[in-house]
Amino acid sequence: MKVSIVTPNYNGFNFLKTYFKSLEKEKNYIGEVIIIDNGSKDKSIDLINEISSSSVFNIKLIENKENLGFAKAVNQGINEASCEFVYLLNNDVEIEKGAISVLINFFKDKEDIFSLSSKMIQYDNRNLIDDAGDEYNLLGWAKKIGNNKNINNYNKNREIFSSCAGAALYKKSLFDEIGLFDESFFAYLEDIDIGFRSQILGYKNYFIADSLVYHIGSGTSGTKYNEFKIKLSPRNNIWLIYKNLPRLQIILNSPFLILGFLIKYLFFLKKGYGKIYFNSLKEGINNRKKIKKTEFKKENLGNYLKIQWKLFKNIFKF
Repeated sequence: MKVSIVTPNYNGFNFLKTYFKSLEKEKNYIGEVIIIDNGSKDKSIDLINEISSSSVFNIKLIENKENLGFAKAVNQGINEASCEFVYLLNNDVEIEKGAISVLINFFKDKEDIFSLSSKMIQYDNRNLIDDAGDEYNLLGWAKKIGNNKNINNYNKNREIFSSCAGAALYKKSLFDEIGLFDESFFAYLEDIDIGFRSQILGYKNYFIADSLVYHIGSGTSGTKYNEFKIKLSPRNNIWLIYKNLPRLQIILNSPFLILGFLIKYLFFLKKGYGKIYFNSLKEGINNRKKIKKTEFKKENLGNYLKIQWKLFKNIFKF
């Protein structure tokens, strides 16, 4: 079995040589590499075409005239993919040998899995985790598990809330049932959203400890706390909740959610981003009805209860 690599690129010229070179370690498991360029202003396109001319891979380049966002770009790649599995991969990474093969092997004979998240390690400090799977809790907080902690603390496979789409393998056929990434989000939390939807339908997501990927981090968008991210993430978080939780569940959880948003507001206020954060929340609330809600079905009630328990438990993991 082989995978289709799907990678969005936006001004990633400085990362692409390392990215393509590292893919050669897993060339026997890669059927194609699909790059979606989101209107880069650097020399990314020239470099990709140069690499394509002599590459061992079948490289497909999709050129967008402008930055259409992460979600739109990966959806373009998924629709173009021809392999049974799709491996979403950031452009600012270096994969280790076995990163893809161990994911494929874990998927074998398992019908209830939607995605597998690689062990993302900090590129410049390879003793520290960047992301060991993503979690979400009742306060409306998303978290990269293990961030800045020692890699040896994350050597076991385990179920997670969702895979980080910076390095994750998905079963392509299940996108027909679960749906693609929500393009309204543009960027941020779209992977939590799709992981949420997969659980509503009874599927699972796992972190796989032996799939190693070294990640520069914020290679495209900049620092951890930046205006671009703070303009989008709170809005998307409102949409995530509105979209995936039935109305009664939102009402029951509202005290926790209000507390969570208040704590976040005070945090960003202290950092000088309070107004941006508040305006983003307001935009999310005002425009929430533009988002298509996930259809509630009685047969999924048990899955909603399982998700509710996870949201509660995850409060104590943060």
